[in-house]
Amino acid sequence: MRINKVTFGTTLLACAVFWGVMAYAHSQLSQMSEPKESGLLHDTLQPEHDPVVAVSVVDVNIGHYSAQVQGYGEVKPRYALNITAEVSGRVLTLGPGLESGQRVKKGEVLATLDQTKYHQAVSEAQSELATATLNFLEEERQGEQAKLEWQRSGLSGELDSPLVLRQPQRDQAKAALTNAQKVLAKAQYDLKNTVIYAPFDGLVVSRDIQLGSYLQEGGQVATLYSTDVVEVVIPLSEAQWLNLPIRSNTELARHPQSWSVELRYRQMAWNGYVTRVEQHLDSNTRQRALVVTVAQPLDIEPPLYPGTFVTAIVEGTPLEQSWKLPQSAISQQGEIWYIDSQGKLASILAEKQFESGGFVYVKAFTHESVQIVQRPLSSYQVGTLVQVISEVAL
Repeated sequence: MRINKVTFGTTLLACAVFWGVMAYAHSQLSQMSEPKESGLLHDTLQPEHDPVVAVSVVDVNIGHYSAQVQGYGEVKPRYALNITAEVSGRVLTLGPGLESGQRVKKGEVLATLDQTKYHQAVSEAQSELATATLNFLEEERQGEQAKLEWQRSGLSGELDSPLVLRQPQRDQAKAALTNAQKVLAKAQYDLKNTVIYAPFDGLVVSRDIQLGSYLQEGGQVATLYSTDVVEVVIPLSEAQWLNLPIRSNTELARHPQSWSVELRYRQMAWNGYVTRVEQHLDSNTRQRALVVTVAQPLDIEPPLYPGTFVTAIVEGTPLEQSWKLPQSAISQQGEIWYIDSQGKLASILAEKQFESGGFVYVKAFTHESVQIVQRPLSSYQVGTLVQVISEVAL
């Protein structure tokens, strides 16, 4: 009996331990599942929010501006002349101004050639002219004598031949006299051209002869740029011409300083004027150009040298109902992004009018003040809520 009691007690204790372990495990599983279910319930009940984009904006209002058209061109002299010799000969002297970089006055001697043969040609022509003059005078006298003899003869009617009055001989002598006069004029002209003069006030760009060298007729002596005026041809697109006033060349000639232009190169600037507009399109660029002139370019400060590549700022027509925006406000797609009345993003295609000084001027699409996004991103979507973090007024 003692053995049965021990066995029964052991069995009872084992059952108690088993059920105790099961109860503890169940309680632990319940505690682990409750937070998960609670978290699930919280996620299910949490409300959804629309995304918000932070933007920097500029406040813009309609303004009245004058269009500025920007173009580019090279400064060129009005006249660029390759001076050539009209006669041949050895170079005897060179003018002190005939060096590159020097300035010469109109009529200044650039070079002289050997004149020996040209003096001889003048003397021969003078001798030929004297002989021709004598022959002509003799023929005139003989013709008058023949006419008197014809009248004394008492003959009437038509002459058998013009030779009777020596008319052909007189005509021949007159033609010879005329030719002799022209030969002398040509010889004197050639003699004069042995001295080479500057045809206008100019800048010597290059000298192509040497002292003692033999210069052939038609040979190049020097290259000369005129210095009274320089010109800049500015090609412009059709869109740029729409921002410029319509001026005829007749009007510009009548009022040569009525249309001002600023020329810039690095930190330097010059004032010029539009003096004419071209009336044709370039066959390669399909653009039409205006011509800007600057007077006395080498005498102003700083000098404006031929060959300088400049930026031209041309005064255009007045513009109304326009906005002035930073260039960064135009997206890569050419759009303006702005904040609508509901505080959301909206966009519209920009109608550019002109650009200047880091700003772009566009046609306003409303008379009211508008907040324009300063730097729109390609990821923007219409209708997105925004939060303004920076605001600038223009």
